[in-house]
Amino acid sequence: MFYREAGQFKTNYAADQQIFPLLQDRIGIAIVLALGFLVVPALAADYWFSAILTPFLVFSLAAIGLNILTGYAGQLSLGTAAFMAVGAFAAYNFVLRLPGLPHVVSFLLAGVCAALVGMAFGLPSLRIKGFYLAVATLAAQFFVVWALQKFPWFTNNSASGVISAQPVHVLGLALDSPRRNYLFVLTIVSVLALLAKNLARSNTGRQWMAVRDMDVAAEVIGIPLLRTKLLAFAVSSFYCGVAGALYAFCYIGTVEPEAFSLDMSFRVLFMVIIGGAGTILGSFVGAAFFVVLPIFLSIAIPAAAQLLHLPFNKASVTYIEYMSFGALIIFFLIVEPHGLARLWQITKEKLRLWPFPH
Repeated sequence: MFYREAGQFKTNYAADQQIFPLLQDRIGIAIVLALGFLVVPALAADYWFSAILTPFLVFSLAAIGLNILTGYAGQLSLGTAAFMAVGAFAAYNFVLRLPGLPHVVSFLLAGVCAALVGMAFGLPSLRIKGFYLAVATLAAQFFVVWALQKFPWFTNNSASGVISAQPVHVLGLALDSPRRNYLFVLTIVSVLALLAKNLARSNTGRQWMAVRDMDVAAEVIGIPLLRTKLLAFAVSSFYCGVAGALYAFCYIGTVEPEAFSLDMSFRVLFMVIIGGAGTILGSFVGAAFFVVLPIFLSIAIPAAAQLLHLPFNKASVTYIEYMSFGALIIFFLIVEPHGLARLWQITKEKLRLWPFPH
């Protein structure tokens, strides 16, 4: 079959340790990037950029951040939206108070600020884990939102607490259209996703997975638990902080604490669970599931009701959408508890051995 690796010989250690060791994977990634950077901007309408593609990329980046912490390091967190809020407000204040600072640098510094906050709330992970750690990170959600609302310095003394994000400029080019915002977000997400993929294969990623599988055994063989867990919180929060800055500046256009509610934290967590924990691909699959499915249901439900001559209104459509969404999530968790990305892994394994039995 086309996915066989027969004839692909690794003649040195570096070739064997490539991020994509199979030629088919490298070609597939090149095709996906070409479609994203060349084909989609030429064919898609502004609605696709502003309502589907940009939020999909932003939530994919946030899901990658949570996947690093939960999927690879095994530390459950419910404070993802809080770290995204830190990144959004940090980016806003960097741009506001440091004129001339490039927006890309502001977003990266915002990620660093989120990483510092994540490390502070990750300190309890040395003593507690599981459900109790989730509750401890839940405190970050309430504390960060409270601090952003309590101290007017973060919102530049805005009376309403809702402030407009500054226009983004990259290399002197203004991101004044949905297409340019999409390309900017796609560039950052592509680079950070490849870095996360490579990081998961490094010594640090192996330490995270060892702590996830059995932290006591990991400590016995010499893995420092505190440093490993805090690094996972720092890297995860960095990704979430950058995602929060992109969410505020390139998607909704405003910086407000209410946009980063507890509902968003659960949404990103469900993306990781549905897509597949411990896989970078699962973050993209889960984000696509949560972004595309509500749009599909909002179109399909009224059409089905009209076809069947059933009375309906917008409120009924919303409730049916929520029930359908929840039912589908439960269905996928029962059918494939390891996430939708596992289906692709199984398919690849079968293709590599076809037509021989597996």
